[in-house]
Amino acid sequence: MQDAFHRTTMLPPEDPPPGQTGAALWVRENLFAGWLNSLLTIACIVVVYWIISGVGPWFWNGIWDAKSLDECRDVRDALYGPDASVACWAVIPDRWAQLLFGFFPQGQTWRPVLALGLFMAAVAPVLYPGLPRQMLLLAPVAPFVIFFLLWGGSLWGPIAAAFGFVMLWLGWQAGSKPLGDFAGLMGALIVGGGYWYFMAGDLAGWLEARIAIPHLEEVTSRDFGGFTLSFVIGASGIVLSLPLGILLALGRQSDMFLINKCSVVFIEVIRGVPLIVWLFTASLLLNYFLPKGTNFDLMLRVIIMVTLFASAYIAEIIRGGLAALPKGQYEAADALGLDYWKSMRLIILPQAMKVSIPGIVGSFIGLFKDTTLVSFVGLFDPINLANAIRADAAWHGVVWEIYVYIGVIFFIACFAMSRYSQALERRLQRDHR
Repeated sequence: MQDAFHRTTMLPPEDPPPGQTGAALWVRENLFAGWLNSLLTIACIVVVYWIISGVGPWFWNGIWDAKSLDECRDVRDALYGPDASVACWAVIPDRWAQLLFGFFPQGQTWRPVLALGLFMAAVAPVLYPGLPRQMLLLAPVAPFVIFFLLWGGSLWGPIAAAFGFVMLWLGWQAGSKPLGDFAGLMGALIVGGGYWYFMAGDLAGWLEARIAIPHLEEVTSRDFGGFTLSFVIGASGIVLSLPLGILLALGRQSDMFLINKCSVVFIEVIRGVPLIVWLFTASLLLNYFLPKGTNFDLMLRVIIMVTLFASAYIAEIIRGGLAALPKGQYEAADALGLDYWKSMRLIILPQAMKVSIPGIVGSFIGLFKDTTLVSFVGLFDPINLANAIRADAAWHGVVWEIYVYIGVIFFIACFAMSRYSQALERRLQRDHR
């Protein structure tokens, strides 16, 4: 019987069959995998073509060099004819400064730009751990310098406000050493809150009358507007609501009856009322709870209400993250002999925050977009400012161009937060094998 043939040489490699690699394979698997998929793909192509063919020329034939809508129309008539649909983008270069800075005093717009740069430098080491840790020293100083840059006035105001944190520490020490952490918390709230409520303004005025110090031109909330207003309210709400939301979440899970019920009532009341109602409360009612003669800036009142509103939602998101952790994590912290605050700081909260990242960032994005609601209390957010620009005789009739520009800016900011959230999740991801 003859032996079977055995090949002694290797065959040369051959290219894969046509359509089994590259773009052709991707198109077949993702766009034309079956009759239904193919039908939907063709329908989508038709719809996209119809939208682009109708809206596209309006975008790319837009006019950028004009001083009024009438000039835009004259240029359009000369280039494309009177019936052409053409965007008048010239309103953007003509009014971009107003859309960004609102009615901020001319020659002082460097202040919000510098404040934004200082804010980014202060939060950068928190967002990106690879940066030098020495940059964290900016974090406790930045809020007071930013306030001074934005609102101006005397530097003694931010200094007197910063001294309140010293009073918080003194109240904590006075209560916690003899009576424990809860007494320390109450002491900090009483001493620090009392100082800010009754003494900070008088101390700043007393120091200003006796010691000369640099001043900046004062800016009221009515002078803020555009994206400066949105970024100030949004960034303040995001930074302040996160720690407050964590405390509320811990308070709602606390075994202490008073702290638990106060946290529950606060969260449910705040979440049960629309934000616009709280903004009207900030605009009309908050001054009634302040000392007589106090003229509390409207923008600061809005920031307080936005912060409280966002913190209630973040508290529920973090509470969900805490509830998602297995009971063994709490037992492990107890087995290590850690007290409540150390177990939360070192074991429980890092894991809960990791689980809660998508919800927290989603809440932040919603908060930033909700800053447009301040138009109902008389502040000139980008939408309200767009209406003011359209009321000008030079640009009366321009609509979509301004709104498209505003939408693009909001999209860039929200998309950046979303992408950072995804990058943070990937960085914190752990393999489970």
